[in-house]
Amino acid sequence: MSTENNNGKLVAIIAMMFLFAMISFVTNMAAPFGNIWGFTYEWAGMMGNMMNFAAYLFMGIPAGIMITKIGYKKTALVALALGFVGICVQYMSSIYGADTEVFGGIMKMNFLIYLCGAFICGFCVCILNTVVNPMLNLLGGGGNKGNQYIQIGGTLNSLSGTLTPMLVGVLIGTLTKDTSMSDVSPLLFIAMAIFALSFVVIYFTKIVEPEQAEGNMVEMIQGALKYRHLILGIIAIFFYVGVEIGLPGELNFYISKMPFEGAATVAGSICALYWLLMLVGRFTSSFISGKISTRTQIVTVSSVALVFIAIAILMPESVTMNLMGGEVPVKCLFIILCGLCTSVMWGGIFNLATEGLGKYTAAASGLFMTMVVGGGIMPLIQDTVAKSVGYIQSYWIVFAMVAYILFYGLVGSRVSNKD
Repeated sequence: MSTENNNGKLVAIIAMMFLFAMISFVTNMAAPFGNIWGFTYEWAGMMGNMMNFAAYLFMGIPAGIMITKIGYKKTALVALALGFVGICVQYMSSIYGADTEVFGGIMKMNFLIYLCGAFICGFCVCILNTVVNPMLNLLGGGGNKGNQYIQIGGTLNSLSGTLTPMLVGVLIGTLTKDTSMSDVSPLLFIAMAIFALSFVVIYFTKIVEPEQAEGNMVEMIQGALKYRHLILGIIAIFFYVGVEIGLPGELNFYISKMPFEGAATVAGSICALYWLLMLVGRFTSSFISGKISTRTQIVTVSSVALVFIAIAILMPESVTMNLMGGEVPVKCLFIILCGLCTSVMWGGIFNLATEGLGKYTAAASGLFMTMVVGGGIMPLIQDTVAKSVGYIQSYWIVFAMVAYILFYGLVGSRVSNKD
């Protein structure tokens, strides 16, 4: 390969990893913002997150089509533009419509504006995910090397995810009925600036585009669905995103409601620790993925996660410790330790699910991203259950989802079509 091609490949890798960080930055605003709206509407805690991930259901396949029609770079630029618009709309919810009721008084206009902004941001992160994951996998040549590139990008993703809840927690401080989106407007301005800068950087970056398969997208999707390991992998990613978001999301609500001053700040810091552990896990995986198979990593981390979750559920709440400045149950520590386990699941599942798909990879990526809607549906189900049986008991749902991921690593990920 020529020096020019090597340089082009390196630039493409760096650009994709930067976009990977953007995905987490946008996604991880939803849960701490939900704490703000939870004071206005009891049912609103996970609604922003739900809207964020509901967009995947509508945008996953169209994003795959966009890649085949206009390429990875232009598709990424569309995503960044949508992200800027989505953040602007969320900011508008802090200055407009607080006194205007809609739908017969069920909600206020400012909350509806916020949900619209979260939905638009969902389009952004869905498209970015559809661009970043297959391109890093392809740039790595698939297999263990492709997974290694995804894990390196995931490290930056986790770094971004670590900073977001910390920033929101610091801006909010102690949650009260008077806390509003205007309290986090500095973060929204930062987000707008980052999106604008990212657009300019990607626009002027020369990215070598992988070859696109010719053919009708419907035919490509039909071809991809002939692979059983892809179908089971799509289900696995549906559950995985529910696990990734549900673990810190419900913990954030649990700790924020504890009776000590600055509980929201402590909750944000502890959830940031979860994302920090994901960073550590992905960083470690980025070194070992070239030598240890993706399947082995998935089986190992899902087994350990099942143990951690079981301990967190069964341990008495009376056993406490001082963590990040607050006296919280020790079981919280085992929930955040799951970040080490979830760290490698996304890249690992994607890598296993797209193994051997060849020309069907772009179509498979679109299908894959459609089912990321699980990150909105499953945490919402978990939050509903939590209101009935308690925050910690709701983690049995997470336990069941991780059990399926273990099944996928052991059995479901075996390549079923060698065409």
